Amino acid sequence: MKKNLTARTVFIVLVLLICVFGVIGFPGSVAALKRNVAENIRLGLDLRGGSYLVAEVQVQDALRAEALQVIERLKEDFRKQNITYAEMTASNPQAVEQANAIQVDVKGVPAGQSNAVRTIISDKYADWMVTATSSNDYYLRMKPSVAQDLKKNTVERSIQTISNRINALGVSEPTVQAYGSSSEKYQILIQLPGVDDPQHVKDMIGTTARLEITDVKDGPFASREAALAQHGGVLPINTKLVKDRPRANSQGEEWYLVSSIPVLSGQQMRNARPQQGDLRKWETAFTLSPDGGKRFATFTEANIGNRLAVVLDNQIVSVATIQARIEDSGVITGLSSQQEATDLSNFLKSGSLPAGVKYLEEHSIGPSLGADSIHAGIVAGIAGLLAVIVVMLLYYKRAGVNAVLALILNTVVLMAALSYFGAVLTLPGIAGVILTIGMAVDSNVLIFERIREELRAGKAVVAAVDAGFSKAWWTIVDTHVTTVVSCAFLFLFGEGPVRGFAVTLVIGLVANLFTAVFVSRTIFEYELGGRRQMSELSI
Repeated sequence: MKKNLTARTVFIVLVLLICVFGVIGFPGSVAALKRNVAENIRLGLDLRGGSYLVAEVQVQDALRAEALQVIERLKEDFRKQNITYAEMTASNPQAVEQANAIQVDVKGVPAGQSNAVRTIISDKYADWMVTATSSNDYYLRMKPSVAQDLKKNTVERSIQTISNRINALGVSEPTVQAYGSSSEKYQILIQLPGVDDPQHVKDMIGTTARLEITDVKDGPFASREAALAQHGGVLPINTKLVKDRPRANSQGEEWYLVSSIPVLSGQQMRNARPQQGDLRKWETAFTLSPDGGKRFATFTEANIGNRLAVVLDNQIVSVATIQARIEDSGVITGLSSQQEATDLSNFLKSGSLPAGVKYLEEHSIGPSLGADSIHAGIVAGIAGLLAVIVVMLLYYKRAGVNAVLALILNTVVLMAALSYFGAVLTLPGIAGVILTIGMAVDSNVLIFERIREELRAGKAVVAAVDAGFSKAWWTIVDTHVTTVVSCAFLFLFGEGPVRGFAVTLVIGLVANLFTAVFVSRTIFEYELGGRRQMSELSI
């Protein structure tokens, strides 16, 4: 018996040391102690302060982009089959949003080539339905199930891309998740604890970062009008005008005429990093995929001496002359600062947003509000703990000390679990801690009252203690299991703070089973001290 008691004591002490280390680490000084606690106990947005954003993904942009790709493929297929047409156009984003569908119009096809058109579409475009509006005109409409899947995939890719960009900024414990329950609302919740420059983060998140490397046909021009005048008011086929981004030393606007069919896009990017060049100027080095590298090598070898433009979100970042054959890597120069080089590399690494985002809500929570919340939560917790301690000591006498020790250990285990699991403590989480204190006391009350009943029934002290713990055990398990099931539903169907409350409460309940039964039983056995004939128990 004594050997078993010693082993249980060693186990409890070991658990306590591990838990204390999880909360405070190795504090060499008071300052180090505070720093360790701040790092180990991670605070949520409502306690630490930060930014709360709700963004809506413009899924119609993704639908239109898909339609534009279909148009390019159709043009190539029509060219191979010698099918002529007058024009191909896609629905504009506003029309897509209003009709909740995307449509491609094909006009001016000769009546004799109707069967060839239908054969191409049925063989290669299974996701689209074709309808003839006349003998020469058709429209293709994406199937509703395909469109819905594309919208869902667009939101999922947006969440992943935004998460990658925020992680690249070093924001600790961010939350990026789908928001809202309506299938027609494609919204994302973004919570950024401790962010002191939310506008910079918004700029990083909101940029679609559609990267294109394309050849320069002409320019620069002082204005768009000057570029159009140079070409008789009509742009050459497969070209577009793109404005150069503002620079610190620029003398005014600069426009370039570039190919509308890029040599490379952001999809061929594999990695990117900021670096300083030979003249200590900041630039962004990038690495291409094997397929992208082959295409780039072929193009650059055939166009040595010509110019290339790096276009980011329809704005020129850099224009350079091809000096030699370039294969799987390159450098974007002309960047003004380290921050710009870092931002650009983050864009390229995280990939392009499949669609734009529109901000519906934005709230900033200052650190003073977080400090007030922490202070109020701590005061409430301490007040509740002291009240429980006083009541337990007055009502259960020396046995109340047993409950108090178990209660304190319960709190330590709970905070250590939050630290080791990397969980974030929110204001509802503090409410979960306070509720856990009540649940822990309830378990001790069940045990103590059961022991009292056994004593009143005439049992000896040792037998009463054994029976009290044995008979209260299943009642405690039942109450904890029902609460854990409730927390599981809160976690599955709740969001953010509600999940934090559920997680904290479940951890506290598991810790309570250990402290209220195992630890409390060990303390009772120390008090009994092997005295099988003990006649009185302070309870």
